[in-house]
Amino acid sequence: MRPLIKRGKRWLYLTHRWLGIVTCLLFVTWFASGLVMMYVGFPSLTEAEHRNALPLLAWDQVTVTPREALEAGGQTRFPRDLRLTMLDREPVYRMVGWDGRQATISAVAPRPITGIEANQALAIAGHDRRAIRTRLLGTVDRDQWSVTARYDPLRPFHLVALGDPDDTHLYVSARTGQIALDTTGRERLWNWFGAIPHWIYLTPLRAQATLWRDVVLWVSGVAIVGAVTGLWVGLLSVRLRRRYASGSVSPYRGWAAWHHIGGLIGGLTLLTFVASGWLSMNPNHWFGPRTPSQTMLERYAGVTDARWDLDLAALRAAACPDAVEARLGWLGGRAQAVLVCRDGAVSVCCAATSAAPTLSELVTAARRLLPDASLSEATLLTEEDAYWYAHHGLRRLPVLRVAFDDPDATWFHLDPATGEVLNRADRSSRTYRWLFNAPHSFDFRFLLQRRPAWDAVLWLLSTAGLIISISGVVIGWRRLR
Repeated sequence: MRPLIKRGKRWLYLTHRWLGIVTCLLFVTWFASGLVMMYVGFPSLTEAEHRNALPLLAWDQVTVTPREALEAGGQTRFPRDLRLTMLDREPVYRMVGWDGRQATISAVAPRPITGIEANQALAIAGHDRRAIRTRLLGTVDRDQWSVTARYDPLRPFHLVALGDPDDTHLYVSARTGQIALDTTGRERLWNWFGAIPHWIYLTPLRAQATLWRDVVLWVSGVAIVGAVTGLWVGLLSVRLRRRYASGSVSPYRGWAAWHHIGGLIGGLTLLTFVASGWLSMNPNHWFGPRTPSQTMLERYAGVTDARWDLDLAALRAAACPDAVEARLGWLGGRAQAVLVCRDGAVSVCCAATSAAPTLSELVTAARRLLPDASLSEATLLTEEDAYWYAHHGLRRLPVLRVAFDDPDATWFHLDPATGEVLNRADRSSRTYRWLFNAPHSFDFRFLLQRRPAWDAVLWLLSTAGLIISISGVVIGWRRLR
């Protein structure tokens, strides 16, 4: 066995050496960019930014009913999303079908809006409260910030600079006039050191979603093997009792000693970070979806026909004076509208009995989400817990959690103010929370509630990872020379 063990050790050392040379720069990049991502996220359009770019609803111009708009939009079923909002100075209905296709229909006359000129895009962007001096930067189909497939139904975009101190750019859809995205100068700068290298988010690669996913899975998979072999080599080389002649627990000197000792202290952290990052790509689709299916949502709504039956006059009467949007839908067979005010306040309109759905009505409607299972628990959460919490964003509270006794032990979270289904969480997605979010972001409540403590822990762990990685770069470079 001795020759076999000796040969096995030799291959273990060689595997770690060459995998380390291949991946050490990646590890440096991942740890450094992860620190940047703690403070600057990838650009997106938040709900507040969406509201701030909308003019107040011009109710007096709305003459087209939702049923007429759905017919003009070619909808044969009630769509996934239907809302009444403004396009510059014209009220419009925006709808998103279950197939992802989007349509914008004028609320003044039932005609589709299929194109937006550059001067219209400037006018639309001018309603943003941050706008000082709007300027057209050109037209883009796909760039670094709009690379993902979610923007495909809206491409191309008119890119408009607002001329504000933050150097904000808006992406106005040339198809529908919808503002899809905004970026600031700070976001565009720091993401080159944050999310882009961390996620390997190069535009030509990320534009091919399947290829990008495969590349990230394979690269991080190879890195995991490098980390495992490194941890193994480190443990084989350490001597805690019978120390080396120098009195050290490590046989190495200089950068190699930093690499060895750093690996013994932070190697498990490094392995945890890269393994949880690999799991974030949902390899082999081990983790279930986190959004309800079309069938679930249609059962919950109780109506699938392309109609909406409430009176627009009643809707206008119930709206706040600074209403910017009305989200139209169904809940348990009852038509309702969620009216959104400029400051984010919402109200529900306009059933004859009551406005907002009661908790009992929500629970009754929620049973339809999974009709073949029993609803085992309904809990109104008034504070965050391990599965419903805010991190780099906002989570609505209170929230109603309904749990079912189906084989997947599925939960749904509902907004008790509006009845909207906020997410779906089965057993696999809750496992994902502990296999990815917890070890990768350390988003434990006791740390997040003491934010400087969370920063300190992440900086300490990332520093350990950087010591291992940077020393690996130096050793690798010397070996190659």
